[in-house]
Amino acid sequence: MIIAREKRRTNIAEYVLYMWQIEDLIRANELDMDRLRATVIVQYNQTPEITAEIERWYAELVEMMLTEGVRQQGHINIVRIAMMQMEETHARLVADPKEMIYQGLYYQVLPAIVQLRTKSDGNNMGEIETCLTAIYGLLTLRLQKKEVSEETVRSIKQMSTLLSVLSEKHQHADQTADDYPL
Repeated sequence: MIIAREKRRTNIAEYVLYMWQIEDLIRANELDMDRLRATVIVQYNQTPEITAEIERWYAELVEMMLTEGVRQQGHINIVRIAMMQMEETHARLVADPKEMIYQGLYYQVLPAIVQLRTKSDGNNMGEIETCLTAIYGLLTLRLQKKEVSEETVRSIKQMSTLLSVLSEKHQHADQTADDYPL
């Protein structure tokens, strides 16, 4: 909750990736608050007041996942809205003739985006969501200690750079980040 709030305010791409991790963590605990208390919330080692706030946050996320039908896969609406905001900022930057640096980064990474969308049948996925998915996939592979090709690592680094610049541009353009409590 504390981390999510800070990431939402300072780096929207990191916020989305963090929330994907939290969604997966909740799923790994079968959306069971007792399990989350025992395996996750206790690890925060905070005051009783902060712990209660963290517990409420997880309970709200569990409720959202249940009511929004993303129990086993997909993302809750607040995360999907953040991704849509990123896609909108991305489209604006690609169309803005003054954003040559961003456009250069984008066109450098575009072949990898196209290749990933073709491989994963992610044609209905936006370009930014494709980049986020690739980065999250790399993080998952590394946690599993699986081999990753140098070409993949290079592509992911380019995507990461693009998302970093996008997040910075988005932060300056979007002063409403504090309106999102999660």
